[in-house]
Order: sequence, then C-alpha cells, then structure tokens
Amino acid sequence: MITVDSIAFDSVLDLCQHQHRRIVLGTLAAEQRSLTLNDLTQVIIKFNHQTPITEMSEDVLTEIRLSLSHVHIPKLVSEGLTNYDSERQLVEPTEQLEQVQPTLSTILAADPTLEAPMKL
Repeated sequence: MITVDSIAFDSVLDLCQHQHRRIVLGTLAAEQRSLTLNDLTQVIIKFNHQTPITEMSEDVLTEIRLSLSHVHIPKLVSEGLTNYDSERQLVEPTEQLEQVQPTLSTILAADPTLEAPMKL
C-alpha cells in the first residue's frame, strides 16, 4: 500500500539524485534560514571543487548559478521544499523541508562526498 510517507520518501529520493540539490537541501536544513543564490553557489563550490571561489573561472560560477536558478531551485519549489524570490535571488526553506528532514538526513549521511553538518 502506498502511503503519503512513501510518496514523500520517493520525492525526496528523486530530488536528491543530483548532488547540487543534495548540497542545497542539506545547507538549507542546517542553516534553517533563507540563503541567496550566491550563498548556495559558494557552498556547491566548497563541496564540489577543491578551488577557492576567488580562483574559480567566471564560466563555472555562471554555469552553477544558471543551473540553480533554472533547474534545481525550480524543482525544489515545485515539490514545496523551498520558496524562491527571483528578484532578490533568495531561497527560503519551507515547513515541508522540515517535515522531510529525517529522510533527507539519512540520504545525506549516506553520500560519501558530503561532510556533515553542511554549513556556509
């Protein structure tokens, strides 16, 4: 029997397929506050690249920002885990993100490429 909990679990698993979304979700859950697109770009660089953000090429920074604003953040918004103010480029965690926190924590803990807790 499929329950609301299993649907939520499947949704969280689907959202966590891409590492950028795992990083965004983990950071929003750890910080418990709204973050800018720039903040989230910096966190992705911290976890994905061994290069300081000041030494990153502008092309890589632009690519990450564009993928966040056009792919990853809209997917999180459509699942109700975040809100996004495109004018201010501000990503806000929702109450639903808090509700899926146990599932999200388990998935993030299983990712050997991420260290917990995820902080700015």
